[in-house]
Amino acid sequence: MLASRRGELEALCHLDGIDTPLLAPVLQVSTSDSYTLDALGRLPEGLVPAVDVSALPDAPETELVRWGVPLVPVIGLVESDRRLVAHGAAARAHTRRAVIRLRLGQDRAGPDATTAAVERIWRYARLVPEQCDLLVDAGDVCCRADVRVTEPRVRRLLEWARRHAWRSVWVAAGGLPPALARLPTDQPVRLDRWDWQLWQRLADLGVGYGDYGVGSAVPGADQPGDRLPTMRYTTDGAWWVYRWSRRGGRSDERVADLCRTLVSAPHWPAAGAAFSWGDHEILRRARRTAGAGSTSNWAAWSTSHHLAHVLATLRRPAWDSRAGPWRDGQPERGRRARPHRGGETRRAG
Repeated sequence: MLASRRGELEALCHLDGIDTPLLAPVLQVSTSDSYTLDALGRLPEGLVPAVDVSALPDAPETELVRWGVPLVPVIGLVESDRRLVAHGAAARAHTRRAVIRLRLGQDRAGPDATTAAVERIWRYARLVPEQCDLLVDAGDVCCRADVRVTEPRVRRLLEWARRHAWRSVWVAAGGLPPALARLPTDQPVRLDRWDWQLWQRLADLGVGYGDYGVGSAVPGADQPGDRLPTMRYTTDGAWWVYRWSRRGGRSDERVADLCRTLVSAPHWPAAGAAFSWGDHEILRRARRTAGAGSTSNWAAWSTSHHLAHVLATLRRPAWDSRAGPWRDGQPERGRRARPHRGGETRRAG
């Protein structure tokens, strides 16, 4: 689940074609930026994003069917009747499917009321459950106590979800703080990936994995745009956050020093620059063969590495037995998948 900003969109545009069938990006559009539409047209072949415009005014000009590119509408439980009709039209025009996003913190009705809400969606959008992916958005999970409280709530919601024949079911959460400005500078800071820990505790249910990339799940969070050169580097179970003020005011010197420190760290991947497009760009800066870049570039490199790391982790045999790999709605041949009852799982959202 990515903010529709230049950095995140640039990372998607540089995805390896091998990864695109395993990824289902959900773009959260908060402004009518023409760059978003341009970037959607440059995505790798086969990568069809889901688009959430709930933050935009409910008006004809925000109807996704008018965008003219393949996409999947994201539908909330409290959308207006008019927007539900528009989302249904977009689904039928492009992919004949939609994502229903159920926010754990906001959509807190009981099971019967939730059923009534999704039935209203299907009625106005003229969709059936088999055409809909259910995205259970657990929101901000920032500590061990959050994981402990959130897990049983998600399990209860997933028990409700078994009443319906969803196309797939995902659970997504975000673990990064909404602001990083209070973290120390000029040294890597380790932050636990509590969202990953939550999904590990739920993986026995066979649901798809989702997160907020290297962004925060807190609405209105002031990131990833830090004034200082900043990198959020994903590893197993943690992020390493680099905020660099060293070497005075010259941005190119600071970024080069930051990248040199990162590529010499124990968590730099064995594959090095070949691990992802983002890692390649980081190594170029460490060697001073390219300029410092901008906040958008730093977000793009961090997001690119994050996507590659998550997909590499989910490919490991230890996870294959929990949530099987799916391509084009079918399990990969020769591998045993364990989908949520009534639907199919995808690897990462």
